[in-house]
Amino acid sequence: MSADDQAGYTRTDEWFDSEGVRCAAAVYRPTGATADTPAVVMAHGFGTPRAIRLFAYAEIFARAGYTVLVFDYRHFGDSDGQPRQLLDIGKQLVDWTNAVAYARTLDGVDSARIVGWGTSFAGGHVLTRAGAGENFAAVIAQVPHVDGIAAVRATGLRRTMKLAPSAVIDQIRAVRGKSPRYVESVGYPGDVAVMATPDAAPGRDKLLAESGLESGAYPETVAARILLRIGLYSPGRTASKITCPVLVQIMSEDAITPAAVCQKVARRIPDATVHIHKGGHFDPYVQPLFPTIIEEQLAFLKRVVPVQ
Repeated sequence: MSADDQAGYTRTDEWFDSEGVRCAAAVYRPTGATADTPAVVMAHGFGTPRAIRLFAYAEIFARAGYTVLVFDYRHFGDSDGQPRQLLDIGKQLVDWTNAVAYARTLDGVDSARIVGWGTSFAGGHVLTRAGAGENFAAVIAQVPHVDGIAAVRATGLRRTMKLAPSAVIDQIRAVRGKSPRYVESVGYPGDVAVMATPDAAPGRDKLLAESGLESGAYPETVAARILLRIGLYSPGRTASKITCPVLVQIMSEDAITPAAVCQKVARRIPDATVHIHKGGHFDPYVQPLFPTIIEEQLAFLKRVVPVQ
């Protein structure tokens, strides 16, 4: 018996097709299940692959009796797709559709009970898919991106001006079919980086450490053209159209996805459970807050999508 079997789950590394590109999917299956289980489909946030802390959540969900599918978007992590580190909102939303469709085909999964789980930028994606009619049984949105204009404002004028030339150059290179101009995803205050709040780099380092990874294990850059589009992407616009139960977890001092804006969007979701915690954007993933965050998610799942 493998260590995973002893832990209460098995893991297989699989893939699904998304418009002709192979997307990596780690599938966690609870051992001892006697009936079809709900499935939790999970994806990573802005610029960081699933290997950075998402597997920790998946293991806990699987031990609780849920099948879990954790995927990398095309162009990121262990998925295919060229060029690398290309964040294309439209493509990522299609990847979500295809990941959910693949989860519904898995043996032992109740195809009518699929949960969308997203954090940060992916938190916005699951809200977008739910608002567009994806038949989720429930949604978990952890520190979600909900408002593009608010995200740009949180970036600040000085940092926006530093990033703007790279964004424009990268867009021109894209039109000409050339390789991307990259910018750092995370940096220190004053750096030319997308997330350069005081807690960003320390938060990144702690995420890597608790994931058992070293700095440089995965690229920490993103094609700069996405910076021309973030301000236009506001998943909160369709919040009132979401019909399934939603758990929204918000950090009171979040400098990347501001708490006040998230709360305003959450109030428009017809069936929303909202938890607000003291801390910053990177705190939910790691100690000491992680146990509280995961317990809230498990309690929500057991209430709205229980294992039979």
